[in-house]
This record gives sequence, structure tokens and C-alpha cells, in this order.
Amino acid sequence: MAVIEREYKIHEIKSNLKKQQRQLVIRRFFSNKLMVTGTIVFIFFIFVSLFGPYLLSFDPYEMKVAQRLQAPGMEHLLGTDEFGRDLLTRIVYGARVSIGVGLAVTIISSILGMIIGLYASYYSVLDHILMRICDGLMAIPGILLAIALMAALGSSAVNVIIALSIVFTPSIARIVRSSALVVREQTYIEAIQAQGASTFRIIWRHIAPNTLSPLVVQATFIFAETIISEAALSFLGAGVPVPDPSWGNILQAGKLVIFKAWWMVVFPGLAIILSVLGLNLLGDGLRDLLDPHSSRKTKK
Repeated sequence: MAVIEREYKIHEIKSNLKKQQRQLVIRRFFSNKLMVTGTIVFIFFIFVSLFGPYLLSFDPYEMKVAQRLQAPGMEHLLGTDEFGRDLLTRIVYGARVSIGVGLAVTIISSILGMIIGLYASYYSVLDHILMRICDGLMAIPGILLAIALMAALGSSAVNVIIALSIVFTPSIARIVRSSALVVREQTYIEAIQAQGASTFRIIWRHIAPNTLSPLVVQATFIFAETIISEAALSFLGAGVPVPDPSWGNILQAGKLVIFKAWWMVVFPGLAIILSVLGLNLLGDGLRDLLDPHSSRKTKK
């Protein structure tokens, strides 16, 4: 009976600790106004990319030459483009492309970077090989490397994802490796090795979870950089091909008529700025939220 009561008390203490930790995280989240703002902006763009097309009545591909370059008004809230297509509809459908590419690149580069970084930190031979490859890729400016890859692969949304994943994977691998090396030298890892645990178990059960905090923060910045890079590639004609809408190729078309139709540059530009700003604010907030030193200050 005493054993059951002791186990119940231990379980109750653990439950209370978890509840206090959740309350602390929630309190710190809402106390960080920049993070709350970034989260709201990010959720807004996710909502627009998922449900926006179902709320609009215009076809993003339908051309009405008689209505070309109409200024913003009641019929077309953000005006029309050079082919008479509704600009708001084009921007909303472009959000699907930009957010979708950003999300795909973030997931792929995070997974690949985590695998490379973890195994490079554990095996010294792999470390020398993989890190030299990453150094070589990082020595080339990202946008130039992406343009070169797109020239070889061809213009399409899938190829943009492949090219940008190759560009951003080395930076994530470097961050994961540096975090994993610190954990790798801990005494408890040596104890687990002495007990005969498998390499796979040590890497993914004991080292990988300790690298998630910096990985999550870096992923938000990679997401923002991907949106900018995809827009740049499409603007240069090396990304998403027309007539498929993308914030980048809408800007590219607007640059030709900027003095006649300012709205073709301003509105897609604002979409890029706000989405990237929201992700950067979210990343800064996550960094503060996951920082143990900041946690101690909050408790005090």
C-alpha cells in the first residue's frame, strides 16, 4: 500500500511539473508581443494559401484584355495585370506556390541537414567528407548556386524545391553538427556506449532530441529565405514558369509597367515583405522561448 501511495505521489509531482512547464511556456509566449505578431501573420498567410482560392470568384488564368491594367477598385480590389487578370486572385494563388515551396524546402533541408549533421558529429571520417562538401556549397552565394541548378534542371516548382533544398541543407547540417558535438562529449553518452547501445539508438534517441531547439529556430529563417529566393528566381525567369502565378513572376511582369500600374509591384512586394517579416519575428520569438537562460530570467 505504501509503495502504491509513493508511486501515486511521484506521478502527481511529475504531472504538476509538466503543467507548470506548459503554463510557463504559454505565459512566455503571450508576453512576447513580437512572437505573437509573427505567429498571427504566419497563420494568416497559411490560411490565405489554403483557403483563399475558394473564397475568390475570379480565375487566375482568365485573360480579359479589355480590362488590362485597371487600377484598384470595387470590382478588382487590387487592380488587374497586363492581361486583365485579377491581381488579388493571382497573389492569393501565388501564396500557395511561395508558401508551399517554402514549406517543402524547409522540411526537406531540415531532414537532410539533421541526418548529415548527426552522423558527421558521430563519425570523424564522415565529418571530414561531409563537412568539406558543405563548405564547398556554402562558399558559393546561395542565389547563384540556385540559378546554376535551375539552369541545369529547368524551370518548374518542383525543380525550385530541389535546387533550394540543396542550397539550404549545408547550413542546417552545420548547425545540427555543432549542437550534436556538444552532446556527443557528455558523460552520459559515454555511459550509454559502455552499456552496448547501438549507434542508431544513441544518435536518434539521445543526441537528436538535444539538437531540435536550434534546428526549429533555424527552420523558420530558412522558410523566410526560401520565400525570398523563390521570388528572386521567378523574377529572373528561372523559377516558377508563367502563366502559373508566383509572387516573383508577378513582380517581374509589374516591373515592365511600373509607371503605368504601380499596384502590380506594390501588392506582391508587400506580400513578400509581410510573410518574411512574420517568419523572422516568429523565429526570434522561438529563440527567446527555447533559450534556457531566458527561462531562468522569467522564473525570477
